[in-house]
Amino acid sequence: MKISSHFQQINRTRLRQELANFSYMIFGSLCIALGVVLFLAPNNIATGGAPGMAILLSHMFESISLGTLMLIINVPLLLIGMKYLGKSFGIRTVVSIFLVALFVDLFSIVIKLEPVSHEMLLATLFGGVIIGIGVGCILRGHSSAGGSTVIARILAARFNIKPGHTILAIDALIISSSAFVFNGIEQSLWSLISIYVTSRCIDIILTGGPSEKVVHIVSNRVELLADKITTYLGPNGTILSGTGLQKSEEKTMIFVVVESSRITILRDIIHNNDPNAFMIVMDASEMLGRGH
Repeated sequence: MKISSHFQQINRTRLRQELANFSYMIFGSLCIALGVVLFLAPNNIATGGAPGMAILLSHMFESISLGTLMLIINVPLLLIGMKYLGKSFGIRTVVSIFLVALFVDLFSIVIKLEPVSHEMLLATLFGGVIIGIGVGCILRGHSSAGGSTVIARILAARFNIKPGHTILAIDALIISSSAFVFNGIEQSLWSLISIYVTSRCIDIILTGGPSEKVVHIVSNRVELLADKITTYLGPNGTILSGTGLQKSEEKTMIFVVVESSRITILRDIIHNNDPNAFMIVMDASEMLGRGH
């Protein structure tokens, strides 16, 4: 009976977690769609990832809806990169991608929402903020909005290229392309501001800080945590040994640098394997060496 109740408790916990993930994904997808439809697309302002690519393509292929263009961009990437995403993360990513595309076409074609503002500064800032909130919520739901995130995972797995570098390169390509698509460098500058605002909002939603975090973890199960961290986040980290204020008390600590978008994964690893562990997260204001 005890074993049965234990498994029931585990199943209830997993169900609550998945419901929370799905709630984050729905809310995040709504925000992304509203940011695109109400602010960015009507003013020819591109953002990062698949929504930004779709905004550029919609200017060239006006007969195809924005939501359809997002699917055209994302579906081939998913087919190529599904094995690099993992089963659960991949399924959530598929759901998020279809939700974003569905909401975009629902708001723009069915409901026909009018743009909130044609003032470029307002559209850029509010569009960037709303999309940043949306992407941050989707990441909190252990999912992805597709696009550059999928490409980054593929390149990281095959060529050991850091995901942050890939996403930065794709965003730079989108910004430069917007100058040609919209016939003016000014649109690229507005797009740059929008992408910056979006990235800052994502950081705030996830951790409240910069794109990389320094994490110290004090635990009595260091070997188990180190094995899980290596499996899910990579092998870069350090185990430190020391003593507490009471010199007879020995302590062991894990020191690791983690991207903001993956802090949620690290939190789950610690919570699931050592709920009594002590975790400190700090901003990594500057890093030198090892590719930085």
